[in-house]
Amino acid sequence: MIYFGLVMLVVITMLGISWFLGQRKSRPAKNYPYESGIVSVGSAHFRISVHFYITAILFIIFDLEVVFLFAWAVAVRENGWAGFIEISVFITILTAALVYLWRIGALDWRTQTQRRQLRAVRGTGGVTNIPSPDTLVKQSAVTGERP
Repeated sequence: MIYFGLVMLVVITMLGISWFLGQRKSRPAKNYPYESGIVSVGSAHFRISVHFYITAILFIIFDLEVVFLFAWAVAVRENGWAGFIEISVFITILTAALVYLWRIGALDWRTQTQRRQLRAVRGTGGVTNIPSPDTLVKQSAVTGERP
């Protein structure tokens, strides 16, 4: 209770000092928007790609996985086989989730146009139609042309 009272006293004191010493006049330049001395162009409200949010959520999930793995590693002897099975199931679930996200393309940042171009380059089964350098050298030896 004493700590709470001291915190409130410091907060009220700081607010009071800033109110007494602060500027009270409103000037047009004070309300003028600028960024680094340059007048901003366009709207400050823009849409952020959902890929950033997905990446952040995945980072948090796998960061928490590391925390759980560290806690498990500290107590591995006390947990025994039950702890090993639990952490194995945990890792399996997270791996399955990562594979699922990979398969549906949630981790792919390419645009639809880039995906179409990539599909056009790839043949059946995901194999590219672009010949390898070895193939080009062999073809040039047969035809006499330079690769």
